[in-house]
Amino acid sequence: MVNPILLSSAIHTDTELLQLFEETRTQTETICNPLEIEDYVIQPVEHVSPPKWHLGHTSWFFEELILKPYGKNFQPFNEKYPFIFNSYYENVGKRILRAKRGTLSRPTVDEIYDYRHFITQSVKDFILNEKLNDEIRQLIITGIHHEKQHQELLYTDIKYILGGNPMYPVYNETFKEHLTQKVSQEWIEIESGLYEIGHQDTASFCYDNELNPHKVYLDAYQISNRLVSNGEWIEFINDGGYKNFNFWHSDGWTWLQNNGIVHPLYWRQVDGEWMHYTMQGLQKVENITPVTHISYYEAFAYAQWKGCRLPTEFEWEVAQEKFDWGQRWEWTESAYLPYPGFRKAAGAVGEYNGKFMVDQRVLRGASVATPLHHARTTYRNFFQPYFRWQYTGLRLAK
Repeated sequence: MVNPILLSSAIHTDTELLQLFEETRTQTETICNPLEIEDYVIQPVEHVSPPKWHLGHTSWFFEELILKPYGKNFQPFNEKYPFIFNSYYENVGKRILRAKRGTLSRPTVDEIYDYRHFITQSVKDFILNEKLNDEIRQLIITGIHHEKQHQELLYTDIKYILGGNPMYPVYNETFKEHLTQKVSQEWIEIESGLYEIGHQDTASFCYDNELNPHKVYLDAYQISNRLVSNGEWIEFINDGGYKNFNFWHSDGWTWLQNNGIVHPLYWRQVDGEWMHYTMQGLQKVENITPVTHISYYEAFAYAQWKGCRLPTEFEWEVAQEKFDWGQRWEWTESAYLPYPGFRKAAGAVGEYNGKFMVDQRVLRGASVATPLHHARTTYRNFFQPYFRWQYTGLRLAK
C-alpha cells in the first residue's frame, strides 16, 4: 500500500529527490556547526533531546524505514544503534527511555557523525542505483520532512540547553528570532458559511493528519491581522494577568501555581527592565515584536483578559490568506482530533501522528525555526497545553 502520509501524484524525479535529500542532510549539520562538543550531550528536561541524539535519530529513520527493508545487501553501521535512536516507534522495536537520552556519553559525537555520513551515502547510493517505485519515493520524502521537523526541534532544544546557562551563551549572530510586525492592529471580518478544510494540493507534501478535505460550517467571526506583541504581553503582566485566576482554566491555574509561572519562558527582569534570552544572548525585550515561548494556558488567559478568544484551527485556515503568518506557531482553540475519514497506515508509518490525538492542542502556521519548503497552510502542529519551548505565540479572534 502506498504510504498515505504523503498525498502526491506528482512524484519528484530521482534527481530532484537526491538534491532535496542532500540539502536537508547538510542543513541539519549546519544547525549544529556553532555548538561546542559539550553542547551536544546535554538533556536538561525530558522533552528536550541532546543535539547528538537528533543527529542519530534522523539517520536511524532512513536506516530502519528505507535501507533495511528495501536496500539490497545493506549492512547496518552498528547493531546497537536502533535501541538508542528509536524515538516512539513501537513497531520498530525497543528503545531507551526518552529521559535517558542525555545520560549516554557513548556513542561519541564523532561516532554519530560517522554513522550519519554512512547513512547519508547509503541513501544517496540507494536513490542512484535502485529502481524506485512510488511507495519508496514517498517514504524517502517523508524521511526528508521528518528530518526538517527535527531541524526545528534542534533550534528550540539548543536554545533551551543554552538558555538555562547563567552565562547566557551566544549560539550565533545570524539566526533572527524576533522580527518587527509592520502592520497596525485591524480586525478581519469573515462571513458565516461552509468552508473547505484540509490539504487539497495533490502535487505537494502533507502528513496524514491533514487529510481528508472536508467542509465545516463557521459562524461569522473576526480575527486579528497580527500577532500579540511583547508590549501587549507586558501590559497583561502589569495588570496582574498571572495573578488573577478568573482568566485561567483550572488546569492552567494549577500549572501556573505549581511551577511558579509569572512570565513567558526565557524572560527575566534586570534592574526593573524586561530581558529575555535569545540566540544572541540576553537582550532587551522589544515591545513591537511578537511574544513567544508561551503555553496554550497562557495564550487562553491573555485572550480572556482582552475580552477575546483564540481562533479555532478552522477559522485560522479559512482566514490565513488575509494576514501574514510564519513567525510563531499560533495556539488555537482546537483539540487535536482526526479529520473525517482519517485512517492510520499500517506499521511504523502509522505511528507518526494518529496515536497522539488525545489531550493536545493544535497550533497553526509556522515559526522562524521552520525549515524552507516545510510550512503550509494546512499544517497541523500539536503539543500538550503546558509546553512553551517552541516558538509559540497567539492571534486573537472574537
